[in-house]
Amino acid sequence: MDPTSAPLPPGHRSRLTRALHSHPRRALLAVLLFVVVAGVLGGPVAGSLDADGGFAPADSDSALAVERLEDASGRSPSAGVVAVVDTGDGRSDVTDVVETLAGLDGVAEAVPAGTARDGSSALVVAVLDADADDEAVATAAVAAFEDDDRVALGGSAVTGLQIGERVGEDLGRAELLAFPVLVLLSLLFFGGRAAVLPLVVGVTTVLGTFLAMAGINEVYGLSVFSLNLVIGLGLGLAIDYTLFLLSRYREELDQQGPTLGAVLTTMRTAGRTVVFSAATVAVALATLTVFPMGFLKSMGIAGAVVAVVAAAAALVVSPAVFALWGPKLARRRRRAAASGGGWYRLSHAVMARPGAVAAVTAIVMLVLAAPALRAEWTPVDSSVVPTDLSARVVADTLEADYAGAGTTPVLAAVRADDPDAARSFADAASQLPGVLTPADAIEVGPGTWQVDLVVDGGPEGDVAQQVVTEVRDLAADRDADVLVGGAAAEFVDQQAAIGDALPLAAALLVLLTVLVLWLMTGSVVLPVKAVVMNTLTAGVALGALTFVYQDGRLTGLLGYTSNGGVEPTNFLVAAAVVFALSTDYGVFLLGRIKEAREAGLAEREAVATGLGRTGSVVTAAAILLAVAIGAFSTSSISFIQQIGIATAVGVLVDAFVVRSFLVPALMGLLGKWNWWAPMPLRRLHDRIGFSEGGPAEPADAADGPPRVLASTP
Repeated sequence: MDPTSAPLPPGHRSRLTRALHSHPRRALLAVLLFVVVAGVLGGPVAGSLDADGGFAPADSDSALAVERLEDASGRSPSAGVVAVVDTGDGRSDVTDVVETLAGLDGVAEAVPAGTARDGSSALVVAVLDADADDEAVATAAVAAFEDDDRVALGGSAVTGLQIGERVGEDLGRAELLAFPVLVLLSLLFFGGRAAVLPLVVGVTTVLGTFLAMAGINEVYGLSVFSLNLVIGLGLGLAIDYTLFLLSRYREELDQQGPTLGAVLTTMRTAGRTVVFSAATVAVALATLTVFPMGFLKSMGIAGAVVAVVAAAAALVVSPAVFALWGPKLARRRRRAAASGGGWYRLSHAVMARPGAVAAVTAIVMLVLAAPALRAEWTPVDSSVVPTDLSARVVADTLEADYAGAGTTPVLAAVRADDPDAARSFADAASQLPGVLTPADAIEVGPGTWQVDLVVDGGPEGDVAQQVVTEVRDLAADRDADVLVGGAAAEFVDQQAAIGDALPLAAALLVLLTVLVLWLMTGSVVLPVKAVVMNTLTAGVALGALTFVYQDGRLTGLLGYTSNGGVEPTNFLVAAAVVFALSTDYGVFLLGRIKEAREAGLAEREAVATGLGRTGSVVTAAAILLAVAIGAFSTSSISFIQQIGIATAVGVLVDAFVVRSFLVPALMGLLGKWNWWAPMPLRRLHDRIGFSEGGPAEPADAADGPPRVLASTP
């Protein structure tokens, strides 16, 4: 009997695979049409995403202070466009610049704001209407002075515009750098025409996620910075999933030949593992949505979506390609058996002295993670803007020549019907330590007053943050209706929001990860170990981040300006991504170990066999993913660089250190206790029926060649 026509296990799990196998060309044509539609509808999403930041909670006092002043006055409380005019040629008149800015749609007022200490330049600031489109105003301002070499434009509106444009340019450059390297590595690791598979799945994943983001953006505004995560993580996960599916299918080709049974076995086993992997990545990144900052929510949403889309794309495209090319995907050379390869021997060598190996590895990782404990938090400021952009030139000029003119470190939005009460509050606030000059209460609308406090140091400094706290305490003591805003208040509110949400986010991260891994393994010990090892890996990645960026190392090579700290939301994103990807690789290794153990192998032999089967695959996947997402270390936006560097370090450490040494050492130490679970949970897991191997095939489905352990996942 032809194995391809043998009866196959019933059930919905195999229906899609059988359909894809029966009509591979139609399936791939449908994928192509989807990619075209996704490219048309989702491709332009970058232009509609938010470039304003989202690094502070939208409902914080600092945000509400700005809203109060805007509602009362009809315009922004601080300058949106700042122009530095070169007066070194003897032209001190800036009237033409003032008139040009004032004439732009969306500009409420433009006024001169002083001259530099050495008289080399003059300052003009433009305040925008409250309902103005910042990007449109900035675009018009840049166009108006495009041919005027005397004028450099900056301010929040211009900074947002230029960062958004630069992110797009950096994405293109990263793709150009990473794509040929990924192609060459795919040819090396996948071999021959199989190298097409990850590229197809990768393109489908990225464009499919863009389409999903375009829809989500209609309901909730996403940050433009999430595009970097989508492209890097999308390509990386697409490569991971297709590599694991292909390696398993090649094993099935060796045992069953190019049959439908080989495809079904691959999808029921490795495909099931891909589903668990995508679930762990998605839940880890989704925990970022617990935080109230738009930047973190955007990263969490985009990361969760791209994980799901990557898995779906791999599970649809791979079986169609397997059916279409079948034996052409076979290895040119048969890989060494699991019991004879280098990874198998390494595993046994580690388990010969598991205690010593585990202790040494853990100590080394703790030492590498130690710098993360001294991380200093700093806000997103002008140092993240590339030095060749006019917004950075203006920011540096203000700092050097104007002592910070054009900025408002601390502002108070006072609501009071009595003018004397507002003035009294301004006088009291002016007496606080750190406030440099007396402040006036300016009425911006009926019963609403703005008090601008000039403080010593930048918004990230202790002085400015202390002033924010003391102004709020002063308002509470006087029972005054005061909201405090400005860059320093935004940073204080950001840190408070992170501190409030962090316990819940961390608890969800641990609980959801443990739940998914328990569903997969039936053990409570393995998930807990995975969480501990993932935390160590994330710590090493964050230690590298602190060691390089906070300490100002490799500034020439990476092209960034250190501000003496790490932006806290960036720290959280890097931690979540590294934690998620560490779990991703752990899922594949644990799946193979579990199945080898269930086939009757002894504990240590099952570990060695599992590592022998997955070691080279995980290593290849880690290298490819490090290239895909690490390419963003070439970004000229420093906090985008940081995510790329941290992720690349994390996945490489996880593949070469954790999975190679720490996992087999701990598995060897605990033996059968790795698989322990309380009896009620064990019975519940048995009833649920999740298993890497899947249900056994009925006897009449076994007409093909007999199956042996070497062909199992």
